[in-house]
Amino acid sequence: MNVTVQRRMAAEILKCGIDRVWIDPEHLEDVKAALSKDDIRALIKKGIIKKLQKKGISSARVKKLKEQRKKGRRRGPGSRRGAKGARTPPKEKWMNTIRALRKTLKELRDKGKIDSSTYRKLYRMAKGGAFRSRTHLYLYMKEHEILK
Repeated sequence: MNVTVQRRMAAEILKCGIDRVWIDPEHLEDVKAALSKDDIRALIKKGIIKKLQKKGISSARVKKLKEQRKKGRRRGPGSRRGAKGARTPPKEKWMNTIRALRKTLKELRDKGKIDSSTYRKLYRMAKGGAFRSRTHLYLYMKEHEILK
């Protein structure tokens, strides 16, 4: 039974696409008899014509992948695109390193493990890029017997 006109009118009323309009197959005669939008509205009220739910996209697989990436999986050389400096820019790397070094130096000075002149000297050295990491800084201090 052809109810395309009724389907189109229902879609307009329900504010959805034609494919989302559901018509009860047992009441097709009533739907066929409906010629105006008011008739269609009455059928919608009765529940003979309904609006179907939108089809969604499941994000379960995406969530699973994100969980794995959080754990450090799926980040091998085959998954990497872009150079080392593109993934974490050199400036960002530098900022992280220098902040850690400066924080460490301040803590050591405040605790009294190094005096202010030594602090100044090491601060300047850190700024000049003398230390790769905090561990490297500690190694330097041990070698030169700076730590009290």
